[in-house]
Amino acid sequence: MSVTWYECKVKYRKTHETGEQKITTEAYLLDAVSYTEAETRINQEMAAYTSEEFLITNIKVANLSEVHPFENSDRWFKSKVALIAFDEESGKERKTNIYMLIQANDVKEAFDNTNEMMKGTTGDYTIPAITESPIMDVFPYFTGEEEQLEKFNAVEKPETSEEEVLEERETE
Repeated sequence: MSVTWYECKVKYRKTHETGEQKITTEAYLLDAVSYTEAETRINQEMAAYTSEEFLITNIKVANLSEVHPFENSDRWFKSKVALIAFDEESGKERKTNIYMLIQANDVKEAFDNTNEMMKGTTGDYTIPAITESPIMDVFPYFTGEEEQLEKFNAVEKPETSEEEVLEERETE
């Protein structure tokens, strides 16, 4: 099942580092099954984010096939990836563009992160463009099952290893 990403623009009063308050419009990305759910979720996320009043000015489907967060990165970049396929009927190369949102600190790191995400691809591709995105934050959909799965998969290591137990038995 593919994920539909919605870009939501929110206008609110933001307190800047200098202490002054300015009305600003920022873009956020979240996945949802409909515009209605996207509106509900952005209302929930923004209510947790700011105590000020806010106005949702726009919600649109984002033209993104994948979103990849990376740790220790603070900006989002939109990578245009051209998948190259050979059309046997016409005998020509055909390019299909996909767009990925990649988290990075600069354009070079975004390029490297895009290549990292495309590493397992069997076909040829090029990266014709990378641009900084106005997206401030991404809110993926979590059901709560993810945390339960992590707890289930996190097996605690025993304090003594099997070899130590065998050594203790031999010395007794």
